[in-house]
Amino acid sequence: MSPRLDPAALLLHLVTDSALSAPRTVPEVVAAAVAGGATMVQVREKDAPARELVALLVAVAERVGRLVPVLVDDRVDVYLAARAAGAPVAGVHVGQTDLPAGLAREVCGPGAVLGLSAATAEELDAAAALPPGTVDYLGVGAVHATRTKPDHPPALGVAGFAAAASRAALPCLAIGGVRVEDAPALRAVGAAGLAVVSGICADPDPAAAAARYVRAFGRPLPEGALS
Repeated sequence: MSPRLDPAALLLHLVTDSALSAPRTVPEVVAAAVAGGATMVQVREKDAPARELVALLVAVAERVGRLVPVLVDDRVDVYLAARAAGAPVAGVHVGQTDLPAGLAREVCGPGAVLGLSAATAEELDAAAALPPGTVDYLGVGAVHATRTKPDHPPALGVAGFAAAASRAALPCLAIGGVRVEDAPALRAVGAAGLAVVSGICADPDPAAAAARYVRAFGRPLPEGALS
């Protein structure tokens, strides 16, 4: 594991969605989820202009960035801008069509947390071939079909995730339509944690939803989380 990232931070990775969070704001949902046990946050707003995304990332980081790592999806430029603004932002999560992971590491520097999406054998092998320390964790999925990311690769299911995790040289987060009831099986087949969008953002009580995922994964709630 990278010294940049405490393994405990991989337990429950909240990925934001402003539409699912409404009428609540994204920072409100994030704060509630962290209070309930979410251990990392990825700010993902695919269609937001850069200025709005920087403002949102700064707002989320100012709310919870001193409690858990806060990442931004795709946008290395937005990460750098938020850092320049003084926000406690930890890093970036990149996909297969974004800035290549090696270049993202070079631009973000050695202290940034860097996650990478991977699903196919070829993508997993390419991730394993990166220089050590380039990437801190992999997001592997989609486990199930999900409307929050219509362009996701074919759903892997738990068995497909297990095959991917066994092939990977890095900690793997299960992502894509992950339900509470999936958590025990995913942990059993090697998931380092869960990445969740709608299961928390769309829930009327994000704190309670986060706590359910943590308990289902078979881990105690993080210190300070709501019981």
